[in-house]
Amino acid sequence: MKKRPKILVVGSLMMNQGIETSVIPEEGQTVMGEDIKKSPGGKGANQAVQMARLGADVTLIGKIGRDRDGEELVKVCKEAGVNTEQIIYDDVLPTGSSIVLLETVPGQKVKKRSIVIPGATTQLTVDEIAYLEDEMDKYDLVVLQNAIPMEVNEAIAGYAYKHEVDVVLNPIPAKKLSKELMECVTYLIVNEQAAKSMTGIKIHSDWKREWTRFNLDEARVVSAVIRGRGVPTVLITLAEKGVIMNTPERFYYKKAIEDVEMVDPRAAGDAFIGAFCTRICTDDSIGKVLTIANYTAALSIATEGAIESLPTSKQVREYMEQKRDA
Repeated sequence: MKKRPKILVVGSLMMNQGIETSVIPEEGQTVMGEDIKKSPGGKGANQAVQMARLGADVTLIGKIGRDRDGEELVKVCKEAGVNTEQIIYDDVLPTGSSIVLLETVPGQKVKKRSIVIPGATTQLTVDEIAYLEDEMDKYDLVVLQNAIPMEVNEAIAGYAYKHEVDVVLNPIPAKKLSKELMECVTYLIVNEQAAKSMTGIKIHSDWKREWTRFNLDEARVVSAVIRGRGVPTVLITLAEKGVIMNTPERFYYKKAIEDVEMVDPRAAGDAFIGAFCTRICTDDSIGKVLTIANYTAALSIATEGAIESLPTSKQVREYMEQKRDA
């Protein structure tokens, strides 16, 4: 990578509690879990750390409580090379947290379910980030998610648009997005579930299709519908089926990396986004950007944890060489 991108991430810092079980309980049912582990994460922190580990100059802004979880999250981000000096502290609410249920059945795909307790994350205000309007031209890219208040996202996206800085939006958790926000976004990145929530259209799997393994026509329609709301470029991540990217110039499809042992999928989407954001700021072709992002996500899936699973640029390079030589 010739250029070191300067990226601003505004989003959530969360302490995860990962619970592994082979059976998700039904109403009134009690089951035995197999493991529970505490793991630092949150979409903002995950994406920022992934970018830093891939060589970007990253500043992270979010709101945490004055507690041990907050201290640990800041420490982990700093150790990864993220600038945490602009993180804001809440004197009342605790640092956000989440419960992640990992359903692990031998021979089957690991299934993830999450419950988020936002805590201080949702207390970030427009007044607290208003200074960014005068600093936005320092950055090559701004990255947002839906875990922070919508009015904060709208304000930051507006600042970036005014200064002609590209904006990436990962609208998770799903919320209604304003026309004003959508028109300031350059790249919108969603998974299948979020794409369906936004459009009402499901992209069906079709394992008889040797190349894509999904209904490509439905994917084109879904991405076109989202683009019609004002976003120039839409990416939809399709897990083990790969990723599509619909731009004003053309439609791209990139297969997922094959023969990957799925250990823990919780940070795979953030790994992909972190790699995409880092590489899209360089002179790489779109094909290369998507390929590196897919390899980065594959490495995350094969490793336990959230932030712990996010690879370095060296690890990604070695993995790519290993797969090519296999």
